[in-house]
Amino acid sequence: MNEIPILVDDNEVLIVNKPSGIAMHDSANTQNAKSTGKNIRTGESADSANTSNIDNNVDTHTLGIVSRLREQTGYNQLHLCHRLDTGTSGCLCLAKNAHTAALIGDAFATRQVSKYYLAISADKPKKKQGTIVGDMKNRRGGQFMLLKSKENPAVTQFFSQSAKPGYRGFIVKPLTGKTHQIRVALKSVGAAIHGDTLYSGKPSDRLHLHAGWLSIPLPSRTISVKAPILSGDLFADSEVATWLAELPEPDTFNWPDVAPSLIRLVSKT
Repeated sequence: MNEIPILVDDNEVLIVNKPSGIAMHDSANTQNAKSTGKNIRTGESADSANTSNIDNNVDTHTLGIVSRLREQTGYNQLHLCHRLDTGTSGCLCLAKNAHTAALIGDAFATRQVSKYYLAISADKPKKKQGTIVGDMKNRRGGQFMLLKSKENPAVTQFFSQSAKPGYRGFIVKPLTGKTHQIRVALKSVGAAIHGDTLYSGKPSDRLHLHAGWLSIPLPSRTISVKAPILSGDLFADSEVATWLAELPEPDTFNWPDVAPSLIRLVSKT
């Protein structure tokens, strides 16, 4: 089992660069094996009950990221502060105690956490940049769909650029944290993420969605990290790699202001 790359390891938090293909939690088979004493390193792919085979490059181990990090670091008390889809790679924060977990949870809830993602699509979006707002509805087969209603909306902002001929690169700023939010948002503008076959993306070796930047304010300091991309055939393409290398820091983009009425809705999510 390969070690998970660690970005920050201090008295309060553990922030890692999660590889694509690792679920947040152990699969049901792993949990059953733990309770019965069976070998937990065999069985079905991670998170199979939740992903319905939608995430590419799924780890053949059934241990989720939390269990793997407990084994790797020896830290028994690790609290997930947010979540990433199994196929998504990048910055993932875990707290080392309940107090810090509560502080970070409040920071996420009040939109004090800054997070940016990178994505690639083989499709041309209906617009090059903008804000996508709408409620999300659970559909059959593990899919979600974006609605026109805004009672409890997902809010996603993005800029897109040419990553290479025939492919668009996206810098994404989610203001909420809904399941599949970015995947559904980009699909809604006609640009499903490369490798996201659940939402009609072009097949690939992995879901080309990466949580590249994360900044979390704590009473003692603000923790800011950047996670390098470690896998993905398209991410590794020489032209895409050049685009990534020349990309400005995402907080320098002219992100649009969010309407006060929408902020009130977002604060309730």
